[in-house]
Amino acid sequence: MQGGAGHRDIAKVPKVMRCIDGEREARLAFKQGLMDVDNRLSSWGSDAQKQDCCRSWEGVYCDEYTGHVVTLDLLKHSLGGRLSSQVGNLTHLQYLNLNYNHFASVENLNSWLPRLSSLTYLGLSWSNLGNSSDWLEAINMLPKLTNLSLSFCGLHSPLIHSSTVFNINSSKSLAHVDLRSNQLTSSIFLWLSNYNASLVHLDLSDNQIEGGIPQSFSRLCNLQALKLSSNTLSGQLSRLVQTLMSTCPDQNSFEILDLSDNLLSGSIPNVTNFSSLKELSLSRNQLSGTIPESIGQMPKLENIDLRKNALEGVVSESHFSSLSRLTSLDLSFNSLNLNFNSNWVPPFQLDFIYLGSCTIGPHFPKWLQTQKKYSVLDISNTGISDILPSWFWDRLSHDSILTGMNLSLTGMNLSVLHMDLPLFDMDLSNNQIRGKIPNSRFEFPSSFPPSMNLSWNQLEGPIPSFLSKASSLDLSNNKLSELTSFLCPIKVSYLGFLDVSSNYLYEELPDCWMHFKQLAFLDLSYNALFGKIPATMGSLFSIQTLKINKNGFVGELPSSLKNCSRLVLFDVGENNLSGLIPEWLGVGLPKLAILILRSNHFYGSIPLQLCNLKHIQILDLSINNISGSIPKCFNNLTNLAEIGNLNLTVSHEYGVNVSEHGPVSYENGIIRRTDTTSFRSGHYDDEVSLIWKHIMSKYKSTLGLVKSIHLSSNRIAGEIPNEITDLVGLVSLNLSRNNLTGQITPEIGKLALLQSLDLSSNQIYGGIPPRLLQIYGLGVLDLSNNNLSGKIPMGSQLQTYEPSSFDGNPLLCGIPLQQCPEEQPEEQPNQVKRKDGFITTGFYVSLALGFVVGFWGICGSLIFIKSWRYTYYKFLNYVYDWLYVRVALIRRRRMVEG
Repeated sequence: MQGGAGHRDIAKVPKVMRCIDGEREARLAFKQGLMDVDNRLSSWGSDAQKQDCCRSWEGVYCDEYTGHVVTLDLLKHSLGGRLSSQVGNLTHLQYLNLNYNHFASVENLNSWLPRLSSLTYLGLSWSNLGNSSDWLEAINMLPKLTNLSLSFCGLHSPLIHSSTVFNINSSKSLAHVDLRSNQLTSSIFLWLSNYNASLVHLDLSDNQIEGGIPQSFSRLCNLQALKLSSNTLSGQLSRLVQTLMSTCPDQNSFEILDLSDNLLSGSIPNVTNFSSLKELSLSRNQLSGTIPESIGQMPKLENIDLRKNALEGVVSESHFSSLSRLTSLDLSFNSLNLNFNSNWVPPFQLDFIYLGSCTIGPHFPKWLQTQKKYSVLDISNTGISDILPSWFWDRLSHDSILTGMNLSLTGMNLSVLHMDLPLFDMDLSNNQIRGKIPNSRFEFPSSFPPSMNLSWNQLEGPIPSFLSKASSLDLSNNKLSELTSFLCPIKVSYLGFLDVSSNYLYEELPDCWMHFKQLAFLDLSYNALFGKIPATMGSLFSIQTLKINKNGFVGELPSSLKNCSRLVLFDVGENNLSGLIPEWLGVGLPKLAILILRSNHFYGSIPLQLCNLKHIQILDLSINNISGSIPKCFNNLTNLAEIGNLNLTVSHEYGVNVSEHGPVSYENGIIRRTDTTSFRSGHYDDEVSLIWKHIMSKYKSTLGLVKSIHLSSNRIAGEIPNEITDLVGLVSLNLSRNNLTGQITPEIGKLALLQSLDLSSNQIYGGIPPRLLQIYGLGVLDLSNNNLSGKIPMGSQLQTYEPSSFDGNPLLCGIPLQQCPEEQPEEQPNQVKRKDGFITTGFYVSLALGFVVGFWGICGSLIFIKSWRYTYYKFLNYVYDWLYVRVALIRRRRMVEG
């Protein structure tokens, strides 16, 4: 029923029949509210030649006897706007398929949907029903409904009560329900329990369902497909499986069980009772333990997906003994050890093989030689330490053969028996695979260029030319030694991604880039390439990321690079490039977000045209010979002047178009050959190396948050412009090792997001602004080796830095440096400092007065009062006599004893 193919035969209307006027007008009124961007409904109209709406109107099919419209099939017609209630006037409609359009609003469902009482199929996926709180009531008014598709509609769980669940007009034969990617909760199970006898296919993926599933699900004995992925189901997996089997222990009808991306725990139970099971998806949960060998006794299994759990133990031949129909196997990101006999011949032929981060090595898995038709192979990080066998490349030359695929084309039905897919993706990265890649008799199918990842191995020798026919190629971190033979022989390349960084390339970069017009990512960094950057690199019209840093390139940047107008990241750091910084960087590259010219020999001033880079977030011109001043127009760098970034990464999408013409052969419903046009899309996240805390660090997963200006180690003079404090999004500002003068602007506190500030080794003078204390997250601060003076402002942060952050400023004091003089007890004008304290002038005055008063109070009395004078002298004589006699007795005693 999907796509309305089942109703094509009823379109054979007798030539004398005309469509019913009222229904034609209803459809025209329905069209009025639509946005038909591609004019897909151009056949709908009121003109004389368009009157016959049953024969010539796109997506409209009528009953051949009554003339009533019974099918409206507008699947994937690029339609938008408002979905009008006029469609409710087509009261004989049986099939309404508006899936995968983009209706921004839908008129109240209860105003028109219940009138379509003959409806058996309803598809409104991707329509905005977020405000339709009564959507379930309207659905329940369709007594013949069997198929319901409301995915991606923004639905909320309605308030469900008994009248909603057991409405007398509701369908009793609802079989296929697709409600994925909404905001439904576990309450939806109460409504679904009304269809125990009829429900066959249920998809509730990507909702807000928590906990487990209700016991009522055990009565769904006719259920063939249950999809509950991307919810928050929790508890033991074994308990959930037991619920599904409790009432229907044989459960022979179950074909698809998808519980991936939840919070289920425990071990994988025995599921052999689901004897018809074709797809078992339990990925991205919290499952542990081993994989039961009983899984190998389910002969109808075609797809096993157990990736990203905590499974462990050995997987052997017995796990696959009866799985002759298996076409997709995903055990990646577990702690599993695949231990097969070297002569094992699997009973299956896999299309998709995902074994990344399992243990397969040390030898290259020989059983892969028996797999002749896989289109995806991931054996990355599997402990292989072996030479890549020659037979491995045989699979690469197999072209696609269309021999088994159901095609639904407008106007005809094609039945195709089988399809052998070409190689799409291969990932052998993060192993210790050795040897050379051969360069003979291998050729990728040109109509399906694959994605190849051989990075982080020990491959050596030249890069063979046949790899240039891939759509994505990652050869980084190997020992490859020649690039020319790979690049220059080709005339057409479909490469969108090429990474050969961190190899042993020692040659001049070939000047033959004119054939790589679809290349979006190029990384040649960390090699020993030398000579000038070729001018033909300006032919990379699709390039978004260009990294040629850490090589030995010389000369100026070729002006042809200004043609690379899509460039977002440009890194030529750590080379021997020279010349003026080109003005075209700020004119021809409007999307530039990351510009790194670090550690070269660029000279002259910073061109004002760089202020045009509205998207710049990282500007690194450090370690050059740049002079002049910092442009005041830096406050025009819009991205740096904005706070916040919704993206953690700097991500890119790219696409590769492949078109080939060939003969068309069609006989007995089989396509033998046809023109081929394919489109391969890709995605990658940028990574750059930046100096942070004086250490070179790589940033990828958080690169989107890094907003930085790095101008250190140049000859830049003048003052730091106050306008730079308008760049409130900055997290790192490094202006160290220049000839900057002036004071630190008091407005520095506006840079509240700064985590690193380095102004060291300049000639900056004056005090440290107190507003620096307002930057609470400042983890790295270096103001050393300047002419700063005064007291370090007291606060909760500046005193926690090491003294080295302030060293080399002789007139600077305060914690964490030595105390400032004014930090001692303050001296008053009438104070005199002594070693043992402060003695004031008043103290001396008091001492003098005391002396005068004491002297004249005693001596004056002895002079002028005669009786006092005689008594005083008499007292002195008595004391003298007593001391004399006492001393004489002591001396005699010592003589006697001596």
